[in-house]
Amino acid sequence: MTDREQLLEELLEIGLALTSERDLYALLERVLETARRFTRAEAGTLFLREGDHLRFAVVQNDFLQRKLGTVAMLQRLQSEPLRLTEPSLAGHVAQTGEIVSVADAYAIGVHETRALNRRFDAASEYSTRSVLAVPMNDLTGSNVGVLELLNALDESGAIVPFDPEDEKLVRALASQAAVAVRNARLEDLSFKDVSTELYNRRYFALRIDEEVKRHTRFGHPLSLVVLNIDHFGQLNADHGPAAGDEVLREVARLLVKHSRSFTIIARLDGDGFAALLANTPKAGAVTYSQRILGVIAAHPFPQGPVTASFGVAGLPADAASAEDLIAAAWRALADAKRLGPNRVTAL
Repeated sequence: MTDREQLLEELLEIGLALTSERDLYALLERVLETARRFTRAEAGTLFLREGDHLRFAVVQNDFLQRKLGTVAMLQRLQSEPLRLTEPSLAGHVAQTGEIVSVADAYAIGVHETRALNRRFDAASEYSTRSVLAVPMNDLTGSNVGVLELLNALDESGAIVPFDPEDEKLVRALASQAAVAVRNARLEDLSFKDVSTELYNRRYFALRIDEEVKRHTRFGHPLSLVVLNIDHFGQLNADHGPAAGDEVLREVARLLVKHSRSFTIIARLDGDGFAALLANTPKAGAVTYSQRILGVIAAHPFPQGPVTASFGVAGLPADAASAEDLIAAAWRALADAKRLGPNRVTAL
């Protein structure tokens, strides 16, 4: 297979992955790796634009990886973002939409924005020479980041300028990366509850199906906790809907703060929330629920004391499917409500 045929095949595979790959960073790693391979770049960074700065989303550097190791390299390069207010080649590209290709970044002089930001070289003891930086613009023309390649190498390993013929390839890869970023951001919005910023019912349904399949395949325990705020209707009546919404948001913040990072927290509807605990047996989910119950009850809500009731169910003890697990957790919650407020009940 010729280099051109291999390149076309790689571009096609990345294009197909845009519709199926759910891990944005895995896809961006692949885009950057492909750009480096076909341009013979020693290093590269894929920046994502977030407000007034560029974040080092994906970093690859063969020289620094050999010298420092992957963890230390990433710590040095990703310790702080690149501010658009400070001169840098990547910042210039993000703000102007221009492609920048220079043979020696240290020889281009100091301009207002189009200049090498030398603090990253100093921090990592790296020497940037040739640079090819391309904007990542989505279909609306909005800039979402920059794909920057460093130090093209010839067959002997010497640093050389980037081939102008490579610009078209890198632009194509940057466009694919921009589409991936935009898709991920749109998907993130479609999966979030606007009021609480938790995951919504749609995302919860997808994830519980995935986790049940994982349980079926590997046998890992899976638990589901559902909860309601006690007397929420009365709270709304006494203090008004705005106060009720603020209580929902505060409960959501408490759930996120006091749960593990990989626990799926979702708002299902009204004052109903769910916590999906992978690799957690039912006894562990009960302990988790009792802890969250105490956190909510002790929290100083401006509207006065707030409590919640919890229902807990787990696989394989209480169900064999996602639908059965959800139904079992709701039955447990109904039992908790019947027995009294501020209670955890498990089937």
